[in-house]
Amino acid sequence: MQAALFLFAIAVLLPLAGAALAGLAGRKLGDGFAQVVTVLCMGVAAFCGIGALIGTMDHGGSVLTLARWVDAGSFHAAWSLRCDTLSVTMVAMVLTVSLLVHIYSLGYMAHDAMPRYRFFSYLSLFTFAMLMLVTSNDLIQLFFGWEGVGLASYLLIGYWYDRPSATSAAIKAFVVNRVADLFFLVGIGLLWVVFGTVSYDRIFSLIPDQLQTGYTLFGSTHSVIEVIATLLFIGAMGKSAQLFLHTWLPDAMEGPTPVSALIHAATMVTAGVFLMARMSPLLEFAPLTREFVVLIGGTTCFFAATVGMVQPDIKRTIAYSTCSQLGYMFVAIGVGAYQAGVFHLTTHAFFKALLFLGAGSVIHAVHDEQDMFRMGGLWKKIPMTYAVMWIGSLALAGVFPFAGYWSKDAILNAAWASGSGIGAYGWVLGTLTAFITAFYSWRLIFLVFHGKPRDQHLNDGAHESPPVMMGPLFLLSIGAVFAGVLLAPFYVGSHHEAFWQGAIFNAPGNTIMERFEHVPMLVSLAPGIAGIVGIFAAWFAYIARPELPGNMARSMRPLYLFLLNKWYFDELYDVIFVRPYRAFARFLWREVDEGAIEKMPLSAARVTMAAAGQAARTQTGSIAIYAFSTLIGLVLLVTAVVFLA
Repeated sequence: MQAALFLFAIAVLLPLAGAALAGLAGRKLGDGFAQVVTVLCMGVAAFCGIGALIGTMDHGGSVLTLARWVDAGSFHAAWSLRCDTLSVTMVAMVLTVSLLVHIYSLGYMAHDAMPRYRFFSYLSLFTFAMLMLVTSNDLIQLFFGWEGVGLASYLLIGYWYDRPSATSAAIKAFVVNRVADLFFLVGIGLLWVVFGTVSYDRIFSLIPDQLQTGYTLFGSTHSVIEVIATLLFIGAMGKSAQLFLHTWLPDAMEGPTPVSALIHAATMVTAGVFLMARMSPLLEFAPLTREFVVLIGGTTCFFAATVGMVQPDIKRTIAYSTCSQLGYMFVAIGVGAYQAGVFHLTTHAFFKALLFLGAGSVIHAVHDEQDMFRMGGLWKKIPMTYAVMWIGSLALAGVFPFAGYWSKDAILNAAWASGSGIGAYGWVLGTLTAFITAFYSWRLIFLVFHGKPRDQHLNDGAHESPPVMMGPLFLLSIGAVFAGVLLAPFYVGSHHEAFWQGAIFNAPGNTIMERFEHVPMLVSLAPGIAGIVGIFAAWFAYIARPELPGNMARSMRPLYLFLLNKWYFDELYDVIFVRPYRAFARFLWREVDEGAIEKMPLSAARVTMAAAGQAARTQTGSIAIYAFSTLIGLVLLVTAVVFLA
């Protein structure tokens, strides 16, 4: 076990070393040095992460304390690495995907005008922050990693800071996540007040003592466990882009494509799902919160899929599929099948990274064009990219035997097996979304690779990506094909209890992991059938009858515009929040600051400046004057103490 802990620590700390070396020395030693050191550190870290996973499976979990961090009165927090199955599987997955993204970036960013040492330093920093999050042993360290991925995402989304759209997207992502993080921070504070600790193990051990504790909110009493769980989930909604807090995710496409792959596949957006799985001992005793989780997750997966159906941008289409797939994961969390949610998180990392990097290969081939309606007929020009995009799309659509089939079906079967009304809601929307997912996935395939070229200039100049970009795509393809069938027995199958070793908790009454394997055959086959029908519908609409989508958009224009404008969430938030805030700020500036303070007879600004000028005159440099002033102050202080005591 000591060897596994050593490998685990190396895996977590090496990305930080790579980020520091690239960021601090890259300016002097050049982009080549930054690229080599970050890729080398990430490669060794990935190797160590996989080794730690194997060692943990053999010997169970442990905690490695690196240093004391906070000692303030009765509050103590250590810098520790929690090495259990949940943490180690996340570390191995994050490092594997991040390594492939780093390698891919060598080719994708080769001709970028910006200094690349900064880009590679940010990528490694992003990876380290995510590793801090998933290896935390308490909520304080988790919050440190939580805010770290938020900061790194801001830097990476706004990497092309000379583009106003990129800087606006970075700010939007940062601000929206801060809204959710406020609820998360309040949840952590309430945990400390109730349990007197932020350590996972101590919180989990004290939960039975707090089951009857009530918390008065808005005039009614609620279970304190429910209140805390809801606050934590709202925090997760921001990071994982769930409905109402999702608006930052599509705009994050303004960053370079490797950034999109890393954010949407292995880091940041999966943080919320990880948090819910880690806090499963708390959620198990918060049934109302879990129903809320299913409601939000099921609605999100359907909402995002409908928006993805009509997007013209190749990256935004895939971005909305991420939002949709995260909804599936939360449905699993809500019905108590946490293992199925983490399973889909893992398989999704492979095929979603594959799809984003494949889209990057398409964009690279057509000279940075992202509008699918300007493409067409590209399969002959970039056949290898075409093949890997097929694999990623089959996995995303949940077609047997690709990775997405095993994890998505486990979630939907668990939703049905829950036997609850809210579980049925998740199953119905999830199955309907399976059809829509297959439809928009093959809409992308047919628009980009099939039919006649819509822009001959783009088609004539299209070319396959270099080997340094295609290599990671082939490796991710292997994961998209085999990850599901290989991991299913351990994550959700007959070996799941031995595999997780208590890292994920199911209460004695929660038998969902046994019951989901015994749902009716028609229920089990329904998502796969929906996916096949969705593929056929896309073929009919974009190959057999290519005029049909345009005709439908014109005949149902209000619905088309509703979906194209993303259910008008951005416009709604602009009216409710942005415009009133700007109007209030403008009022304070023009009416209060300029209109009142600056124009009043004895202007506060003039009074302040005059007082400052008088105060400055006392700074003469004379030690005698300073000593006399100090003596006067001391006399006044002693007098006050004597007469007021």
